[in-house]
Amino acid sequence: MFIAMNRFKVLKGAENDFEQVWLSRETHLEDVPGFVEFHLLKGPEREDHVLYASHSIWRSQADFEEWTRSEAFRKAHARAGEGKPLYQGHPEFEGFTTLQKVRAKDAAA
Repeated sequence: MFIAMNRFKVLKGAENDFEQVWLSRETHLEDVPGFVEFHLLKGPEREDHVLYASHSIWRSQADFEEWTRSEAFRKAHARAGEGKPLYQGHPEFEGFTTLQKVRAKDAAA
């Protein structure tokens, strides 16, 4: 498994606009080979921003990298950067290879 995350420092007062950009977009992920799951996360509030993260799970790093070169990726990110500035700087990408996975006994597979 490979986990891809982007962290966004969303400007105070722009939280709703940022969320609407993400929640209203077409992700084009459902049929991408190797894609497992996506989450949009809202984190702690700081003095000048609110932390958000996009979190996607992939079967492998190779599957994720292939997606970043795909037409589905271009379509999903076509509106990125439109409109007024919503966050400080650029998103901070972090990629992780899963070394261990522990599940609750009653968790769905």
